[in-house]
Amino acid sequence: MKTFNSNHLADRTVYLSIEGMTCASCAGRVEKALNKIPGVQQASVNLATESALIRSDGSVDTDLLIREVAATGYRASVKPEWPASKPKSQDGLTVVMSALLSLPLLAPMLLEPFGTQVSLPGWLQLGLATPVQFVLGARFYRVGWKALKAGAGNMDLLVALGTSAA
Repeated sequence: MKTFNSNHLADRTVYLSIEGMTCASCAGRVEKALNKIPGVQQASVNLATESALIRSDGSVDTDLLIREVAATGYRASVKPEWPASKPKSQDGLTVVMSALLSLPLLAPMLLEPFGTQVSLPGWLQLGLATPVQFVLGARFYRVGWKALKAGAGNMDLLVALGTSAA
């Protein structure tokens, strides 16, 4: 593989890091957009590593690849090599915090089949649900909005619409 000496790809492969993809639909949309660029021989997007591998005939500018990814609603940057694995994130902490805040809302529903009617005050329910919906769940709104602006739907948009309606 050749090294990067300019912004043009000369019969070689370029690796992009892509931020913001959360589902297979996201990866598919980026891959389809990259494959439509004249001069791109093959583009393959990996959701797990949030990366794209693009093979070119040498006529494609890396800035064009990055702009095309941005047009689909995601951020891209050139990576020197294909990543081995996705770095650890704080998704686990978000899930734990969401579960802890939601448990008091779930517990009364779990007691109802046993004839126990318990209800938290409305202000407390609002206080527990709001951070789950709009702080810990804000990523669904951000990514869903980007998908909407790009003219496509994805699971994040569906989650944002469904939880907002509820």
